[in-house]
Amino acid sequence: FNEKNELDPFLLFDDFRGERPSDYLAGFPWHPHRGIETITYVLAGDVTHTDSLGNEGTLGAGDVQWMTAGSGIMHQEMPKGDAQGRMHGFQLWSNLPASLKMTAPRYQTLMDDAIPQVDLPDDAGILRVIAGDYAGHRGPAQTFTPMNIWDVRLDAGATATFRLPEGHSLILAALDGALRVNHAEPIDAAEIVVFTQTGGEIVVD
Repeated sequence: FNEKNELDPFLLFDDFRGERPSDYLAGFPWHPHRGIETITYVLAGDVTHTDSLGNEGTLGAGDVQWMTAGSGIMHQEMPKGDAQGRMHGFQLWSNLPASLKMTAPRYQTLMDDAIPQVDLPDDAGILRVIAGDYAGHRGPAQTFTPMNIWDVRLDAGATATFRLPEGHSLILAALDGALRVNHAEPIDAAEIVVFTQTGGEIVVD
């Protein structure tokens, strides 16, 4: 992301996917983070993480790892495909407020069955609440900055309307299939739409 003010606190959105293990098995070897949070959501395959504090674990499809790097941490993330060789997920980086950049590192492991799943109005599909709130359902992630992270799974041909909080940055990422926002040109998988911070409603179909 280039326009920091438009997207604050978000710094990076990485959609990682592949169907050939040779393309992704090298993974993300040891590297540092400091002053940010990384949110990793696995959609297919597994990701095993290890860090400099001695933590280790594996995320499967539907699981989320919320890592607060804070004062600094070294870790690695090593992917493995599913039975068909598919690997898919995304990672979002969120900036920590200046007063919290030196907070102690921590992990939140949010397993698939701990993430609330809500039916959308008019049988349009489902929505998983990873962080924040949707229709009175709260996600399990504890955040330093107010935010909503939703996994929206819209049925083919369906339409859903979402209310946007005033002053919030909004990034809509198409992870599979194609969709339209506010009746504009369609976007395809692995493309994103960035909105202004003026609130209001968006219509997705």
